[in-house]
Amino acid sequence: MSGEEQVNTDLITLTRHVLNDQFNLGAAASGDLTLLLTAIQLTSKFIATNVRKARLINLVGLAGDTNVQGEEQKKLDVLSNDIMVNALRASGKTAVLVSEELEDAVIIEDQYKGKYCVVFDPLDGSSNIDAGVNIGTIFGVYQVQEGSKGTVADVLRPGNQMVAAGYTMYGSSANLVLSTGHGVNGYTLDAALGEFILTHPNIRIPPRGKIYSFNEGNSMYFNAPVVRYLESIKYPASGKPYSARYIGSMVADVHRTLLYGGIFGYPEDKKSKKGKLRLLYEAFPMAFLTEQAGGVATTGTGRILDIVPTSIHERCPVFLGSKDDVQDLQKFYQEANGTAS
Repeated sequence: MSGEEQVNTDLITLTRHVLNDQFNLGAAASGDLTLLLTAIQLTSKFIATNVRKARLINLVGLAGDTNVQGEEQKKLDVLSNDIMVNALRASGKTAVLVSEELEDAVIIEDQYKGKYCVVFDPLDGSSNIDAGVNIGTIFGVYQVQEGSKGTVADVLRPGNQMVAAGYTMYGSSANLVLSTGHGVNGYTLDAALGEFILTHPNIRIPPRGKIYSFNEGNSMYFNAPVVRYLESIKYPASGKPYSARYIGSMVADVHRTLLYGGIFGYPEDKKSKKGKLRLLYEAFPMAFLTEQAGGVATTGTGRILDIVPTSIHERCPVFLGSKDDVQDLQKFYQEANGTAS
């Protein structure tokens, strides 16, 4: 097509991609997870639409309440949570829902009950809404344990037992990044088609990056291993320091880390003894994606996905990203604990 833009007529949609994966599983696939993921992408489209026109339809500003974390809720927080709870329940494929915005888990008891549990942060980075900064939805999926009727116990399990995890980022484009345990793929919403199109197949994190993403505004509270690690990449012997990039929206910071490499960190510190990020619906899904993309996710002293949660809103320290970068960070924890080899 001389002088004209080449049109791609072989677009792979998220639905088609997931259905192909299901087909490849043969008799082992029931199709339930496919239908659940279809419901999740529908919520992402709905939230993306509302994010884009939030200023026009008065969805910016505070809702006048706080969530279970003690954080002030934005109007779009509340709407996004309602959208997700209603869509996931109506899918008929869920038994337990855990949201950052709700104190208790939602247990499905009626004809809509299914065999999956979904843990989610409906609108991560919502403090950035009014400034138009990238925000997103984070989710993780468990299958109900054999013999269980669907209780909170079904989500109080290590992240390594999740069957799927992902996030949708709302910014200059809406990007959905997903793993069902066989690698990581990224999709971009084509607003004209109303479909998520495969644009980032088989995402792999570079083994080493050149970017670090920490909230250094809290550096006066950081513990010694983190301080020493940051000094090592800001004042390296090579004379080539890492670049600092911190957006303050976990979805946006992790998305950049997945694509370009480097390290994202939100450590425990003298102010937040257990860290700030929530284990079930922030740390676990992002750790799942990171490992599936060839990276490493740790608390500094152990694998995040091996933690056994004791409550649905539990917190933990998080470091994730390129394998070499995260392992460098771990060495400073090992030295501090006297376990360096």
